[in-house]
Amino acid sequence: MEVVKIPRMEKQEYDRLIEKGYVCRIAFQGEKYPYIAPFLYVFDGSFMYFLSTKYGKKQEYFRKSPHVSVEIEKYTKDLSSYTFVTLQGYLEEVSDSIEKKIIREKFVDLIVERGLSCNILAALGHSTADPPAKIAEEERSLVWKLVGVRDLVALKNM
Repeated sequence: MEVVKIPRMEKQEYDRLIEKGYVCRIAFQGEKYPYIAPFLYVFDGSFMYFLSTKYGKKQEYFRKSPHVSVEIEKYTKDLSSYTFVTLQGYLEEVSDSIEKKIIREKFVDLIVERGLSCNILAALGHSTADPPAKIAEEERSLVWKLVGVRDLVALKNM
């Protein structure tokens, strides 16, 4: 019996998947088991950026080891079509004030342009009653950037 392998995606295909998406999962190195959490992200064509609240397990694990796996997927309801990409690299906290401001504004644009619920603001350190613009006006969260990608797996069934 021959094992059928899922085809790999070309660079332009997985870049398009990353560009069109906005939710991913990040796996951190936990104590005994990996710790996986969902994140909103923005992609500038070169780097993925994330906002993280300033509290919680992800902060603890990030401080211990910034090495992570990031996974983005897209699939149809019946799973007849699916694509996914995983990237292994490490997170770097963005400290440059101009870069942070630009990235925060990209998150505001993402929420507004995609018509996302303001309920997502709670995951970013804000009140759900806040307008999305507060993300760019106040630093209630950290800005992380995925760098040093050492391994990338991008597969599709199409």
